[in-house]
This record gives sequence, C-alpha cells and structure tokens, in this order.
Amino acid sequence: MDTVVFDVGNVLIQWNPRHLYRKLFASEAEVEAFLAEICTDAWNLEQDRGRSWAEAVAERIALFPRHEALIRAFSDRWHEMVPGEVPGSAAILEALRDGGVPLYAITNFSAEKYAEARERFPLLRGFRDTVVSAHERMVKPDPAIYRLLLDRNGLEAARCLFVDDSAANVRGAQEVGMRAHHFRDAAGLAAELRALGLPAGAAA
Repeated sequence: MDTVVFDVGNVLIQWNPRHLYRKLFASEAEVEAFLAEICTDAWNLEQDRGRSWAEAVAERIALFPRHEALIRAFSDRWHEMVPGEVPGSAAILEALRDGGVPLYAITNFSAEKYAEARERFPLLRGFRDTVVSAHERMVKPDPAIYRLLLDRNGLEAARCLFVDDSAANVRGAQEVGMRAHHFRDAAGLAAELRALGLPAGAAA
C-alpha cells in the first residue's frame, strides 16, 4: 500500500447546502423540504455528471417558478455551502506528501464549481492527477471512474488506499480492487494510515 486516493467533498473541504439554506428559511423543516423536493441530491448529481449550472437552474425554475430566487441561490451562493477545509485533513495531506506518498483524487464535482474550489483551496492543487466526474461524464460509484484513474496513471489497484465519506463510493473502490477507508474524521483516517505504515503527521 503506497498510494492514497482522496475524495474531495467532506473529506478535504466541507460541503453542505444546509449551511446556505438555513439562512434563507425560517425553519429546519422548510430547509429539508426544499432539498428533498426541489434542489434534490439527484438534481445536483447531474451537475457532477457534466450538466451546466445554467441548464440545471433553468430546468428547476421551469418546474418551480415560485422558488426562482431560492433555486438561483444554489449556484450563485454555492460558496456559502462550503465553509472551509475539513479539520485535520490538510495536515494529513502534508504529512503524506512530505513522506513521498503519491497522492491522487477522484471527485464527484461540477466542472464550474470545481474550478472555483481549486482557486479557493490550495490543497486541491497538489495531486498528481485528479479525476473530476463532470470532465469525464461519469460519477462514483461507477467502477469505470476508478479504473480511469488507475489506467491513466499506471496504478495497481491493490496498492492504493481510497478515502471517501460515502459508503457507496467506498464499495465502488473495493469492487475494482482498491483498499478503501470510509472517512468520518481526520483522526480515524490518520489511525488507518499509521496502521498501514503510511505517514499521517501529528495526531489529528
């Protein structure tokens, strides 16, 4: 095990639309209803698959014209959903990089928002290669997206540790032969890295 492959959202940088919509609705119930019925996970995933934000917003407004301002906010105020880095993850990246461990990333991310996030967060720029779902028109946990990273970089699956906060994405990596860590916090990841003989820096 000598290579580590990271997810981005909620492993390296925080993302949750509730950070924004709690400012826009009076109650938690209204937030949850909006995210369950209008700007849903399935709708957002299509941007990760390559649909533009202009098309996505127009499609939702056509269906829910009464909520136009709230729908536009999902794109226009996207950065308010991303309050910062996940605590402790940058230190782990630095320790791995200082230890000479090859680092890669596979992320479900829209092309537009990934470009903005990469500008905002320097820790996203240090990977040898990053597979961005929208660029490839495929999303995790499709086995093809993991194989793309492996094939493009000549990597052996069994020598890679994949790190993701989604259980489904973890299983997808395991299905192509990668070892995978279900990320919950930096301390848990650091413990697994040390158990595998990989550097993790000071206790996270």
